[in-house]
Amino acid sequence: MSKNNSKIYNTLIVIVSIAIPIVVAILFTVKIPDATPLTFLPPIYATINAVTALLLVFAIRAIKSGKRLLHERLMKVCIGLSLIFLVMYIAYHMTSDPTPFGGEGFVAYLYYFILITHIILSIVLIPMVLTSYVRAIQSQFDPHKKIAKITFPVWLYVAVTGVIVYLMISPYY
Repeated sequence: MSKNNSKIYNTLIVIVSIAIPIVVAILFTVKIPDATPLTFLPPIYATINAVTALLLVFAIRAIKSGKRLLHERLMKVCIGLSLIFLVMYIAYHMTSDPTPFGGEGFVAYLYYFILITHIILSIVLIPMVLTSYVRAIQSQFDPHKKIAKITFPVWLYVAVTGVIVYLMISPYY
């Protein structure tokens, strides 16, 4: 890849990494009038998070076993699942009122800690995933491996805590 292409990719990564959280925040303020709440979505997108977590682990095992094509395919599926999750998550919040967490005491502190770290790391994760992906498609495998070692645990944490947040709030839907 030429240096010019790298600059273009880096610019796109910055734009997308800033745009996604801003657009999501804006869309959270939008409610579709008279829309039927899409209450069936949370268990689906929690399942997508669980599947993503499993596929991330399989992808790491694949690359450590020298199965680069399998690793590449699994990572593309994880990225696709994350995009599907995001669309469903936004759709749910545009049609449904927020669900307050009903737990108290330590459980409430634990829930909010997990939720806040999940949200912050999901935002931080965007440029990490995009950078990892771009380095891989540019065949820059050493820099890819360097950032992927950080991206993987963050992405796994976000995927797993997405499921935990769902399980903790689901009694209050």
